[in-house]
Formats: sequence, structure tokens, C-alpha cells
Amino acid sequence: MNGLTAAAAPAASRSRGRWGLLRDRDFRLLWVGETTSGFGSSLTSVALPLVAITALHATTLEVALLTAAAWVPWVIIGLPAGAWVDRLPRRPVMLTCDAVSFLLFLSIPVAAWQGVLTVGHLLAVALLTGTAKVFFQTSYQVYLPSIVVPADLPEGNAKLQGGESAVEVVGPGAAGLVAQVFGAVTALLADAASFVVSALCLLGIRAREAPVSRERRATTLRREIGEGLRFVARDPYLRVLTVFGAASNLGLMGYQAILVVFLVRDVGVGPGAVGGLMAVMSVGGLAGAASATWVSRRLGSARAMIVFEALGAPFGLLIPLAHRGPWLAVAVAGGFVLVTGVVAGNIIKAGFRQTYVPRHLLGRVSVSMQFVNYGTIPLGALLGGALGGTIGTRPSMWVVTAGLALTGLILLIGPLRHRRDLPASPDHP
Repeated sequence: MNGLTAAAAPAASRSRGRWGLLRDRDFRLLWVGETTSGFGSSLTSVALPLVAITALHATTLEVALLTAAAWVPWVIIGLPAGAWVDRLPRRPVMLTCDAVSFLLFLSIPVAAWQGVLTVGHLLAVALLTGTAKVFFQTSYQVYLPSIVVPADLPEGNAKLQGGESAVEVVGPGAAGLVAQVFGAVTALLADAASFVVSALCLLGIRAREAPVSRERRATTLRREIGEGLRFVARDPYLRVLTVFGAASNLGLMGYQAILVVFLVRDVGVGPGAVGGLMAVMSVGGLAGAASATWVSRRLGSARAMIVFEALGAPFGLLIPLAHRGPWLAVAVAGGFVLVTGVVAGNIIKAGFRQTYVPRHLLGRVSVSMQFVNYGTIPLGALLGGALGGTIGTRPSMWVVTAGLALTGLILLIGPLRHRRDLPASPDHP
């Protein structure tokens, strides 16, 4: 039964119909919890830099450091986290991460109301919640195959990514509106509350994971980390996707880390408008989630991924053209297409990894790839912040989006360009 418990196995038969997997109780709870948590995170993506800019008068580099701090934990503890997650039941790990994140985000408005909030406090919260996210996201990716069968993974990933994309449309606009009316600090309360919803939904899931074997618990952490790294290094598909992800994230985070500063200080829009503009760009995520599976079936999963990633990234070059008036719409359209390609590509890659990698290695392989992929995110944030403070925000946007536009060429290296579909299993042990 592919590692599923008896309670989880019927998901496949119940997933057919108009609503698909949403008819399955366990998947529906997972979807509701993580979509709500995603809404809170999308609020924070706008509210946290707005707090730093408007309440604490932070510099461009300090704002970029907030983004970098949230992703640094992937570099520091990403590899051992993957091995730990493969040894532990995932749901308790995720519940612990929800509780810790709730308390950390709650501390920001409390400190602001007491008049003691500082940029250092924001950096500490970003760093610690980023650490919790390492464990949560690694557990989450391995947990999904425990409640749905392999055949339903593409649909499950598409629905989860679609929910996340939907709230990323609403979240930035809501954050801008709340910041405009009540202050940016208040928007962070919603993110804290979202972790409570996530935890309650996880508690309601009935499916139980198979216990970790004694042999797994007896192996050393160093050996398990090495197994994950070696699997990625010798696999031609995972190797190319890992390098591409690292390069792509460098450019994506390079512009995202300074996007709010760019819109506020260079383009001259207010907090409410910032949220609205970012929300429109995020609508591309809905388009990507809706089209990923359909395009994959018609073009083939390998071809579809190349099309989405290689053709979507160059549209990011329209973002630095933003000025008041028609050019602002052109820039937003560029962001829309870019996000469409990124989200669709992520859905295809996630489904491929979850079916391609042996179940007992999935956590370690996933985090080995993320160690490289996410390791460039803080570098990209620091690059964007450093360039913004040196040559100006708009020139920096041009530099990082130009680099991003070229990253799709990496996917043409190796076997991907010769295939219609991604393989279902590796040809090496």
C-alpha cells in the first residue's frame, strides 16, 4: 500500500468526482489548515517590511535582512532537519512548529504596544520562525504522501498550491488595507492566529503514519544525511532541478526582498496600494496552479516544466519599468506571468519528487535539494539589499531580474530536454 496506513488508503477512491480530493476529510483538513496558514504568511510578507519601513524607519538593507533571516536556517540546520524528520512522526513536529510560530508572531504586536519594538526584535522573530518553518515544511512535504496515494499526489499538490496562491492574492491586499487603517503591526496578529487554525486542522486528521523502523532509528545522523546528498548528486534529474532552483531563488529573492521598498520609495505608492499591486501579481499563482496539471498532460511533464520556468522568468524584466501611470500596469502584468510560471513549475517538481524518490529517502532527499535551493535565498535577499543601498533600488531591480531571466537555460542541461515526461522512478539504487 505504498507506506499508507489503512486509514489513509481509501483516499484514492473517495477523491474522484467534482471536488476531487477535497471530498476526502483528511486532505480537506490539511488543505484548510495550510491555506489559512498561507494567508497569514502572505499578510506578513507585506506587513513585516511595512512595520520596519513605517514604524522603525529601517534602511533598504535592514528590510532585506528580514527576508534573509527567515531563510538562513535552511543553510544552518536544513540537512540535519531532513534526517530528523525521517526519524520522527511528522504531525507532532508540525504541531510544535505551529505553536512556536504563534508565540513568536504574537510577540511583535505586544512589543509594539509596549513601545519596545526594535528592528532587532523583528530580525529575531524572522530567524526563529524561519527555523520552525524548516521543520514544518520538510515534515509537510513528507506528510502528504501519508494521507493520499501516489496517483493522487499531482492533484493534492495542485490543490494545496492553488489554495496557497489564492490567499497570496488576498493576503497582500488585506495587509495593505489593514496597515493603512489600523497600522502594519495589527496585520501580524492575523498571521499568529493562522497557526492556531493550522494546528487545530492537523489535530483533526485521522490518518496515522507508519512507525519508523528500528533499523532507521539505529543509523547515525551523519550517515542518513550522506545518503540523501548522494542520491541527489548522482541523479541527473534531481541534480539539474537543484541547480536550477538555487539560481532561480537567487534572482527571485533578490527582487522580492526590495520590492516593497521599490514600490513605496521609488514608484511612490502608499501601503494600501502596495498590497493591492502585489495581490494582482499573485493572481498569477492561481493561473499557474490551475494550468500546471492540464498543460503537463498535453505537453508532457518535462516539457511543461521547461515551458513554464524558462518562458515565465523573462517577464520579470517588466517589473523595473514601474512608474505611476500605464507603466505600472505593465510591470504588474510582468509579475503576473512570472508568478504563473514559478507556481506551475513548483507543482510539477513537487509531484515528480514525491513519486520519483523512494519513500524512506523522501525527507532527506527533499531537504538536501532545499538546502541548496533555499541556501541561495538569503544570499539573494542580501544581494538585493546591498545593491539597493549602493546603486539604487531601480537599478538593482534591473540587475536581479536580468539574472533571473537567464536561469531557465539551466533546465536545458542534462536529460530533461530530451524527454516528454519526467520519469516515474530512478534507474539507480
